[in-house]
Amino acid sequence: MEPLDPEGWKALLKRRGLWASKGLGQHFLVSQSAIRGILGACAEAAGVLEIGPGPGILTAGLAAPPRTVVAIELDPRMAETLAETAPRAEVLLADALQTDWSEILDRLPRPRAIVSNLPYYITAPLLQKTADAAKRIDLAVLMMQREVARRVTAPAGDSERGSLSVHLQGVFRIAKVLDVPPGAFLPPPKVASTVLRLVPREDPMDRRAEPLVRAGFAQPRKTLANNLSAAGRWDRQTVEKALADAGVPTGVRPHQLSEGQWLALGRALGLL
Repeated sequence: MEPLDPEGWKALLKRRGLWASKGLGQHFLVSQSAIRGILGACAEAAGVLEIGPGPGILTAGLAAPPRTVVAIELDPRMAETLAETAPRAEVLLADALQTDWSEILDRLPRPRAIVSNLPYYITAPLLQKTADAAKRIDLAVLMMQREVARRVTAPAGDSERGSLSVHLQGVFRIAKVLDVPPGAFLPPPKVASTVLRLVPREDPMDRRAEPLVRAGFAQPRKTLANNLSAAGRWDRQTVEKALADAGVPTGVRPHQLSEGQWLALGRALGLL
């Protein structure tokens, strides 16, 4: 199929009687510059798992020969359109959150990528599934709400930093590819989006630290010592001694810690 411009996609969707479902959080990306940016960010991938292809606007480019593409789509209305727009892609009509990605990824050629315009309402669990699949992939190119992308990329000391930031940065090296305005979608969402490129780290953060990080961010405005003491696993004296042993000031707040400091604190508490 020849590449279509936004008006061409609008005509195709009208001919097919398709519309974006609010219940599924659908917003179809039609900006050619944004599509080129995403395709460029995963250009080296020989195998791609796409989550939520919709009518195949991005899939059409992803599935260009000789790349192998498997796309998981929840909306059965999209099946016939995907067969037209991306006939080389293997389409699985399933819920991506309930699907085992490991079997799919293991049969794709490497380098492998996960690519998705993440539905806003399930962004966090899909990011978690991507992190769980890190050992099976070589990169991920994901578009998400700009506010979420800011949290994902927030460095130590940034008030936007949270447990998701620490977890994903401990698993991936993350870089921004581009910002995408609402007008790039059909229909336009009420928020702007950002595309991130995630490459698995060779030395990922020890997952045994995850419960500690979650407890530390239980109430982000409170001090780390208060949050950990309130978690019920350690008393205040133990927490303060562990902070001192890890070289972390007692009055620090959780967003101020780097991944290395979380690990040092985990060792001081005997978790690692």
